[in-house]
Amino acid sequence: MKLFDVYPLYDVEIVKGVGCHTYDANNQEYLDLYGGHAVISIGHSHPHYLNALAQQASRLVFYSNSVQNSLQHKLAEKLGKASGYDDYQLFLINSGAEANENALKLASFATGKTRIIAFGKAFHGRTSAAVEATDNPKIIAPLNANGHVTFLPLNDIEAVKNEIAKGDVAAVIIEGIQGVGGIRIPDDNFLRQLRSVTEETGVVLILDEIQSGYGRSGRFFAHQWAGIRPDMITVAKGIANGFPMGAVLISPKFTPIYGQLGTTFGGNHLACAAAIAVLEVLEEENLIENADKVGQYIIQKLSEIPGIKEIRGRGLMIGIEMEYPVKELRSRLIFEQHVFTGASGTNIIRLLPPLCLSIAQADEFISRFRSALNS
Repeated sequence: MKLFDVYPLYDVEIVKGVGCHTYDANNQEYLDLYGGHAVISIGHSHPHYLNALAQQASRLVFYSNSVQNSLQHKLAEKLGKASGYDDYQLFLINSGAEANENALKLASFATGKTRIIAFGKAFHGRTSAAVEATDNPKIIAPLNANGHVTFLPLNDIEAVKNEIAKGDVAAVIIEGIQGVGGIRIPDDNFLRQLRSVTEETGVVLILDEIQSGYGRSGRFFAHQWAGIRPDMITVAKGIANGFPMGAVLISPKFTPIYGQLGTTFGGNHLACAAAIAVLEVLEEENLIENADKVGQYIIQKLSEIPGIKEIRGRGLMIGIEMEYPVKELRSRLIFEQHVFTGASGTNIIRLLPPLCLSIAQADEFISRFRSALNS
C-alpha cells in the first residue's frame, strides 16, 4: 500500500524538535517559523508538556464520554479563566474541521435554518459540513456546491445585512484572522457591526479561532482585539501543542440536550493532559505577551526590507506578500537558509512560529530571509 498523494512534500524528514528548532534525519538544524501549521504553540518538546504526557500515559485509560473524566472539567476551568470565557460551555473533539462542523450543526439546530455566511477565501475545515473556498475548483465542500454557503467580501457589512434579510441564515462564520485567505484581518469595527447585526436578527455568530486563537495574535483570541463576544468559538491546532484536539466554546444561551452532539475520541485523557499543560506554560512563560512583542518586532524589521509588497498580521501570525510567486523563495529558505515557513495562495509567505520565539531568533530569521531574497 502507498500513501494517497494529496500533499506536495519537500525532501526533508524532520525527526525531532526543541523549542523553535527542528532537526532532520541528518541532524541538520532548522529555524521553525511555521510550527507545524500553527499547532506548536509552546515550542517543540517543552519539558513541562512532555512530563504531563508521560505521567498521563503511564496510567493510560481510554473510555467513552459515558463516564466521568475529571481532566475535562479541569481543562474547562483553566480555559475559561485564561480566555475570559468562564461562563461558556466546552465541547471537546479532535480537530478544527470537527469543531466547525459541530458549531455549524448546533447553529442549525438552534435556529432551524441551514444557510451559512462566510467571507472571501475563508477556509473552515475538511468535513462534508464544513466550509471551504479555495483557488482549486476541484476542492469545493458539498455545502458550497449545494448553495448552502454564501461567501461575501470581508468587511462589507451591507452585504451581510442584505443576505441576513432573506431570513434563511443560521450562522455567520468568520476567522479571527484569515489564514489560508492570506493573513487578512477583519476590521475591528466590522466585527463590532457584525456582532450587532447577528444579535439583532437572531443569527449565530461563530468565530473560527483555529489558527488565530490560543495567544497567536497577541490576545487569547484574535476577535478580542475588537472587544466582541461571539456565540461560539472554535479552536484546535495550538490547543494541545500538536496532539490532535479541537473544541467549541459555546455561549450559555445554548442549552445542551443529551445526544445532540457526539464524539468517540474527543476529550480523551491524553489530549486533556496535553491541553492543560499548554495553558499552564502559556501563563507561566507569558507567551501571549511574547507573541505580541515579537510579532510587532518582526513586522517592523520586515518593513525595512525593500521589495515586499505588503506585510499583514497580528502577533505571530504574519503574511509577507511578494510581487511574484514565492515557491522558489520558500525552497531557498528551507534548503539554503534552513528556515521553515508556510505559504498562502501563490504570492504570500506565511509565518506561524511557536509563541516562544525570541527576539534573537526573530533577528536570525530576518537575516536568513534577507539572504534568501538576495540569492
